[in-house]
Amino acid sequence: MRAARPLHLVLLLALLLSACGGDLPAETTGTVPLPPDATAQTGAPASTDSAAPITVYFSDPNASGNRGGPDADLAAAIDAARLTVDVAIYDLNLWSIRDALLDAHRRGVQVRMATESDNRDRAEFNELADAGIPILGDRREGLMHHKFVVIDGFQVWTGSMNFTLGSAYHGNNNLLRIDSTRLAENYTHEFEEMFTDDLFGDASARGDTPNPTVTLDGVLVENYFSPDDGVEQHIVDLINNAEESVYFMTFSFTSNAIGAALLLAQQRGVEVAGVMETTQVDNSGSEYESLRDAGIDVRLDGIPGDMHHKVFIIDGSVVVTGSYNYSRAAEETNDENVLIIYSAGIAELYMQELVDVMLAAGD
Repeated sequence: MRAARPLHLVLLLALLLSACGGDLPAETTGTVPLPPDATAQTGAPASTDSAAPITVYFSDPNASGNRGGPDADLAAAIDAARLTVDVAIYDLNLWSIRDALLDAHRRGVQVRMATESDNRDRAEFNELADAGIPILGDRREGLMHHKFVVIDGFQVWTGSMNFTLGSAYHGNNNLLRIDSTRLAENYTHEFEEMFTDDLFGDASARGDTPNPTVTLDGVLVENYFSPDDGVEQHIVDLINNAEESVYFMTFSFTSNAIGAALLLAQQRGVEVAGVMETTQVDNSGSEYESLRDAGIDVRLDGIPGDMHHKVFIIDGSVVVTGSYNYSRAAEETNDENVLIIYSAGIAELYMQELVDVMLAAGD
């Protein structure tokens, strides 16, 4: 496997090219090929193959308006739904998504929603409920923290992005669209546990995800749910097996086990670096100080909104992403989902986002 370019060199090159008005050249590393039609988009989409099995979107925290962000393609996908739309979302105030769900319901598509009860009284949820769309809150102390949509049993949208103005237009977030009936089966299974069985959080911790591994055009994707599937240990194992680099972008990071794995990785010569959300590092149990004290390049984000990613990039060929913050609550009590994607091409897309986030963060 060709060695990944060290992050400090990538950042230096990005700074030099920025000063010269140039762009950072893309580089793909690792042994797992990117599906030829996978794409990354920020804001309004460029030309793309609508049949792409994996599409990655990144929000633009410097967006000048509240239109044309990652929610635009999600709304269009809901507009194209023919049979079913299942939504598990922590929070929602985007009118684009509200209107798309209302339109789908009016034309006879079955629309169902599960949400976090703390946010259930938002005006947008009430408008959806008043139109006859069933919405179930979790009604418990832990969080229904998912951010996913399943459309017509074959298309999954998921990531770190809540369906809010803050997430889509003023923070750092990622959203993925994946076309796969097997992944859709996983997310539908999780949705039915909540919506039909009324089992949230540790009440649903059965560890029975139908398809924990899926291959899409030669790319291996692992899919786990929390607290069902022991997500933390899967991430620790990935870090323990890292050979060259572990980079991260984390909103909340209080997991002692993952923090310890990063320290061990650095001690054996793996390059470790990342960015954390500024408002979270003073919280009880934050790993920020221990990582900084060990000499790891950990930066505080540099945008007014939230740096809301929950991402690890390992050896330039593996990406961990989803709704799962690296915390005890995410591991033990919240409803969460995680994707582990073994693709150097997908990893390169997230590396480009990491460089942008780190440059905004400064030293």
